Amino acid sequence: MTNSRNNGVTFETLNDDSRRGRVVGYNHGAPYVNRSKAKAIDIAGLKNEDKRNIITNPNEDDGSRFTIGFEVEKNRFHRSALKEHALFARLENDVSCGFAQGQQGFEAITHILPLVGRSMWRTKVYNMFVEARQIIEDEFSPSNSRCGGHIHLSCVGMDSEELLERVRRFSGIVYSIYRKRLGNTFCSNNFRMQGEGGKYVPCRLNSYGVEFRLPSRVQSVKQMMRRYELMYVIMDFACNTPLGRVPAGTMARFRNALKPILNSMYERDTDKVKNIMDLAGHFQKYLTTGKVTCHTIGWFEARWSSVNRRVGRCETDYVRGLEFNFDYLEWMAEQEVLRLL
Repeated sequence: MTNSRNNGVTFETLNDDSRRGRVVGYNHGAPYVNRSKAKAIDIAGLKNEDKRNIITNPNEDDGSRFTIGFEVEKNRFHRSALKEHALFARLENDVSCGFAQGQQGFEAITHILPLVGRSMWRTKVYNMFVEARQIIEDEFSPSNSRCGGHIHLSCVGMDSEELLERVRRFSGIVYSIYRKRLGNTFCSNNFRMQGEGGKYVPCRLNSYGVEFRLPSRVQSVKQMMRRYELMYVIMDFACNTPLGRVPAGTMARFRNALKPILNSMYERDTDKVKNIMDLAGHFQKYLTTGKVTCHTIGWFEARWSSVNRRVGRCETDYVRGLEFNFDYLEWMAEQEVLRLL
């Protein structure tokens, strides 16, 4: 990455093809580079409300308050993609995402990227996505449902515990979009995002911030761009809304900010977007209060029934929700009727 006063930041490879342009063992790749610095020209087009998420210093480069990193898991990499990319720090083996159980899969892990509002800076990040399309696009490097798309987030000056607490207040939308992954072995604990819950959780604490493990595989550049935008909106509201209960007006503005992203994600299918937004509200209720409803129980129930076989071994807040949630009893009755038909 280089900077010039007139042209701003330029994201380039590090001329390290021997380490960054070939597949190495899991967790044995070259170190990540923090690419969250830029010049004033890169943020010139930011909206005023987005400038609060920029760290400015007249004597140094401007910095992004938020950073993001992506893991792109694939069954295999296209032969022509095996080279150093400005976007990716390393290419690794990963046995969890092969074509089938026990087969070797692969993952590409990005450098530490700036997470910013719409601007020249964001466009330059997107250009890196496009340049790495032979890794990202399924057309070149295929993936299947065994693959995931973990996303790493951090905020300058905020420890991971505080960031998790802030983010969970706006994570219902993540659960709604990626709800099918709630039954995945790698996201099977601490559904309410309450503190340290181990590795296999929807959102994991790390030394630098948090890691959303819930998102599904990355299949296209467009999809990765929309995820970047989604995470920016979540971080913007999470880190700029005081801790505690989220005011109704703030949540309404948050939902409005999500709509154009969801419209693009779902090809402007208004019914799908409405369903996703409605379900996000139900998941957010669960994250906030621990109460499940007939709208969310099915996504949790499948996982718990297969692992625990009986309600008695489920999480306490889940059991409490079952005992006092009449919507759930109604839903169970409907399932029993369907089984008898």
